Amino acid sequence: MKDAIIKTEDLRFSYTTAEGVAPIVLDGVTLNIEEGSFVAVLGHNGSGKSTLAKHFNAILLPTGGKVYVAGMDTTQDDLLAIRSTVGMVFQNPDNQIVANVVEEDVAFAPENLGVPPEEIRRRVDKALAMVGMSQYATHAPHLLSGGQKQRVAIAGVIAMRPRCVVLDEPTAMLDPIGRREVLSTISRLNRESGTTVVLITHHMDEAAQADRLIVMAKGRVIADGAPRQVFQDVEGLRAVGLTVPDTIQLLWELRQEGLDVPLDAMTDDECAQALFSLLRS
Repeated sequence: MKDAIIKTEDLRFSYTTAEGVAPIVLDGVTLNIEEGSFVAVLGHNGSGKSTLAKHFNAILLPTGGKVYVAGMDTTQDDLLAIRSTVGMVFQNPDNQIVANVVEEDVAFAPENLGVPPEEIRRRVDKALAMVGMSQYATHAPHLLSGGQKQRVAIAGVIAMRPRCVVLDEPTAMLDPIGRREVLSTISRLNRESGTTVVLITHHMDEAAQADRLIVMAKGRVIADGAPRQVFQDVEGLRAVGLTVPDTIQLLWELRQEGLDVPLDAMTDDECAQALFSLLRS
């Protein structure tokens, strides 16, 4: 087992309101995120998943418990070192794009970190190539599609050379084409560079692409495992307002009718094979 790059211990968090009321948003979350892994955190609005994400690079600090990033305590250690280790990508790429030219935007964070110009050039070129946006290096970001803007935002984080990238609902504002572009970029980032990826989402199909799936409800982790394992608990997920991929939903309904089909056939091809085997028998 690889070392944990992010570790939470009994993490608790409450927002303080103007009235002084502090509803609990995270209620005792204990997790290890292994270096090099691709983890999806799934949950309904209000489940605490985005609040959890903001603890991973100390945007928020615990009300109780601890968060460690590469061994650094987010409440005590150097915030610059923590945020250089874990980069964040948010829902709206327009909120992360700060320059009028794509390559200048990608260079912005390394420049502020004091990286030498020659190294910045190498980082920008590599980051844009990694997200498939090299041909747009001199374009104006505001002329790009939503998916392209989000890939530029991801490139800007990659150029900082973080060991982990946390993406908080990065496809929420995108059309289906933009979603596919961004998900392909995320998967390639993890596969080709070994960067740890934590994807916060409420889309089943996105969560299904990860190696590990963490499900949250009411500030707690209610399931944690491989997606094809977690999605077999159809009724448990329904109880917290979540669905499962269409393939597993179909097989589950067939099971309710007494038919002997597997519940772990998650991909279209696996589901088709399961149905084919059923018809043959």
